[in-house]
Amino acid sequence: MTTTGETVPTRRRLIAVVAATPAGVIGRDGGMPWRLSRDLKRFKRTTMGGILVMGRKTFDSIGTALPGRRTIVITRQGDWKHEGVLVAGSPAAAVQMADQITAPGDLSVAAASHESVDASATAPAFVIGGAEIYRQLLPDCDELWLTKVWSGVTGDTILPITWEAWRPTESMRFPAGKKDSVPSEFVRLVARAGESNGGE
Repeated sequence: MTTTGETVPTRRRLIAVVAATPAGVIGRDGGMPWRLSRDLKRFKRTTMGGILVMGRKTFDSIGTALPGRRTIVITRQGDWKHEGVLVAGSPAAAVQMADQITAPGDLSVAAASHESVDASATAPAFVIGGAEIYRQLLPDCDELWLTKVWSGVTGDTILPITWEAWRPTESMRFPAGKKDSVPSEFVRLVARAGESNGGE
């Protein structure tokens, strides 16, 4: 119970964004073994203005902080840094850091790196990989935005998901376009209350 005038802290909405085949393949040789231009455009549009949370290897595969979004990279390398990026030592620390970003221009979180913060207090934080980051943070996510990649391609990175923990609310199927190597389906799922959302 709070007294009048107290501010009740709220956790920033956490959304996992995953592209996976029906077998759970999410990557091969540090990248994605498919080409989905439509999905990349949707990713840019839907994450704009938000906070991207990712592991260092995922960031290395991108190579730069994406414009229009705040980036938090999770790494145990204490001396790692990159221009325009906030650094967290663990997935839990990354979520806490995202929660502390309260308004445009707030320097409290980024003081150590002298970077300005441009995500609003209501913008979601998006978990975008890699596999270990997904495994640790899926149980904390409010939503899962899944691109089902309709392909039998093999890969070296698999992410099993406990589907019973998620309830689909939206689904759209897309044929392969000129710049897509395979058909896909976008599915928006929300976490079922009181259940674990992660995979084992």
